[in-house]
Amino acid sequence: MSLTVPEQVTVLPGAEPDDRQRRTDPRAYRFPLPALTQLRVRLPDDRVLSWLAALVVTGIAGVIRVWGIGFPPGVVFDEVYYSTEAREMLTNGGYENNPGYMFIVHPPLGKWFIALGEWLLTDRLHWAKELGWRLPSALAGTLAVLILVRVVRRLTRSTLLGCVAGLLLALDGLSVVQSRVALLDIFLQTLVLAGFGCLVLDRDMVRTRLATAAEASRVYSFGPSLGARPWRLAGGVLLGLACGVKWSAVYFLAGFAVLSVLWDRAARRSAGVRHPGATTALRDLPGAALALGVVPALTYLATWTGWFLSENGYNRHWADDHPSRFTVIPGVLRSLLQYHQQMLDFHNHLRTPHFYQSEPWSWLVDGRAISYYYPSGNDAPTGCGAETCVREILAIGTPALWWLFLPALVWMVWLLVSRRDWRAGAVLMAFAAGWLTWMVNLERTMFLFYMVPLVPFLVIGVTLLLGDVLGSARASESRRLWGTAAVCGYLGLVAANLAWLHPLLVGQLVTYDRWHAVMWFASWI
Repeated sequence: MSLTVPEQVTVLPGAEPDDRQRRTDPRAYRFPLPALTQLRVRLPDDRVLSWLAALVVTGIAGVIRVWGIGFPPGVVFDEVYYSTEAREMLTNGGYENNPGYMFIVHPPLGKWFIALGEWLLTDRLHWAKELGWRLPSALAGTLAVLILVRVVRRLTRSTLLGCVAGLLLALDGLSVVQSRVALLDIFLQTLVLAGFGCLVLDRDMVRTRLATAAEASRVYSFGPSLGARPWRLAGGVLLGLACGVKWSAVYFLAGFAVLSVLWDRAARRSAGVRHPGATTALRDLPGAALALGVVPALTYLATWTGWFLSENGYNRHWADDHPSRFTVIPGVLRSLLQYHQQMLDFHNHLRTPHFYQSEPWSWLVDGRAISYYYPSGNDAPTGCGAETCVREILAIGTPALWWLFLPALVWMVWLLVSRRDWRAGAVLMAFAAGWLTWMVNLERTMFLFYMVPLVPFLVIGVTLLLGDVLGSARASESRRLWGTAAVCGYLGLVAANLAWLHPLLVGQLVTYDRWHAVMWFASWI
């Protein structure tokens, strides 16, 4: 079957072809003018102001994440693994070799980010060794806020709502803590969000191209070719890199790939294409398979370059001692596949009890916090002016924000069903990828910080809910006034809640009574 573009059919806007034309040229049809309005992307006319506002919100996030990041000295929680492995990658020339902590169970990219900070700071400023392995996390967490501001501005066509979303993420306690320690999940958050943002840009570009084709009377019953799609390709690269940090990113990759194809079909349908499903399958699906299938896989393999080039990387020469009849697969790839099988077995059978483990259903309500740092005994702090002093780094989401996640998800379902809101569909797809997939193996040992890559998308859901509270530009003045007051009051509540939690997010010295006042539930202790 030929996939060449059919000969152009010229149809004047608004002109319905007569029956004779239908019989002689079945491709002729009238382009739906209301759909043209839906296709054309119109962003707010405040480009410079929007960037200034985004940078202000990002600056707030940066200060919260970077200030005092060198404390506490030494390693906390799983920094003992990742900062050590990052150092080994620098020392060994690109691979980890840490038999004291078992074989390595996560891909290397996140540790490369940490290693970059160690190379830039720890190796040059010996007094800043903690800063070296933590600063990459802070930069990633701050960048995620900037990306979210711009993505939500594009989703909602509102600079205000974009800044609201960025501010909410900037004030999320869990994201703050993960941005201040050398763990992997904050890199996952940033890369997944950036990949999604690229696919949103691709969606807008596709719809703009279809609108342009329609205005020039170049829309066909089989639909025009959409041409090169660099933003979808970039999305594939970023989501492949996310998989190179942690495998859980593959669920976001799969979900967003489905979304991208569905967006193509919806755009062609809005453009008046008679067979949008078939057209999407023939014209768009092959490109999607390349950009969101092959490219992420190759990108993921590229993150293992140090292992490929090594002689002593874990399992590097396994294939040499285990010949196979499938000689078409190079030995180095067979070694990597066997290594990945071991990693998969580890994750599937990780059932070692942990004091701070939790189940997925508790994550949505901040059910079980995690203590990353709590010196006691001979190391117990003093000098707070009370008999008992406390320092703690507590990984916990800001309750005023997190307790609105479930209502926001219910609202997303309503928007999808009642308005067919594609943005609500995107939030729900991310929720399925970032939360529902953890329900597959409930016997596995799991922790609250697995929610980190999902948090920006739940923030998008909360922002869409707040947008409806705010009211449309066509609403009455009193309606907008009350909506604005409600949204501002809520933002103030989230900010106050973070300020209340902040001493326990950064290890600040407090009295025992002040610490106990923050512990609203026994499960947070």
